Amino acid sequence: MSTLKCTSMRCRHRFVRTAPSVRLHVVEAGPPAGDPVILLHGFPEFWYGWRHQIAALAQAGRRVIVPDQRGYHWSDKPSDLASYGIRHLIDDVRVLIDDTGRAQADVVGHDWGAIVAWTLAACAPDSVRRLGILNVPHPHVMLNTLRTDPVQRIRSLYAAFFQLPRLPEWLLRQRNGEALALLMRLSAHADTFSEAELQRYRVAWRQPGAIRGMLNWYRAAVQTNGLRAVPREPIQPPTLVLWGKQDVALRAHMASKSVARCANGRLVMLRDATHWVQHDLPERVNHELLAFLDA
Repeated sequence: MSTLKCTSMRCRHRFVRTAPSVRLHVVEAGPPAGDPVILLHGFPEFWYGWRHQIAALAQAGRRVIVPDQRGYHWSDKPSDLASYGIRHLIDDVRVLIDDTGRAQADVVGHDWGAIVAWTLAACAPDSVRRLGILNVPHPHVMLNTLRTDPVQRIRSLYAAFFQLPRLPEWLLRQRNGEALALLMRLSAHADTFSEAELQRYRVAWRQPGAIRGMLNWYRAAVQTNGLRAVPREPIQPPTLVLWGKQDVALRAHMASKSVARCANGRLVMLRDATHWVQHDLPERVNHELLAFLDA
């Protein structure tokens, strides 16, 4: 396994076994005795998607823990679809929290990582000290919006395409992952992702089984109806939702509806950011996260 530079500061790479057949590759930075914060990436990223946040949080004294989630990059990629059910995904994070020796951790998620973070906070609120959400609604807000909002259904058609067998894998592998790179470029500002940065993503996508593992998150969500089982009670940990208003995939009105499901929630709408909010406005995101986590 080659070493991929973390950020401008030193990072530690290791593996953590979270299930009998699953080991997660984890990047860590900051003092080992610091208060833990876990950063959860989404599709089609890997730990590198948090590169702008790792140093800022670590320099503030946090123990920063950033996994490649199961199915991604250097983490294990189970072949069975059931292994990507939401309960397994949140159990991975619970093991990472236990591994810190603490009863709680701050958990921050983007995209699919935010779905995992929402669900963990709903199912195991005592394990989450503070919850940070970037550009993904509460699971029940998402399900309700898909049922009632035809515009959102159109924007989510790509997820329906991912349900097809084999064809999505074939397409996304072509020309060194060009379709995935194009998806990221078209949904971001023109200068959000450089070609050098996208090349690092291409290397991650080329890992054996990665494309199928990534798509299996979408397939398991539909075929197991796992998100419908998320508790409907208000989210108890203090919650910060950061939302890039120019998100082309997710309608902005879902942000306020999601905060309304929190016992103690706050929304920061970032008008100049896209779905890739932590890439578009890294300094603003870092400022908001640090102020929230230190409150």
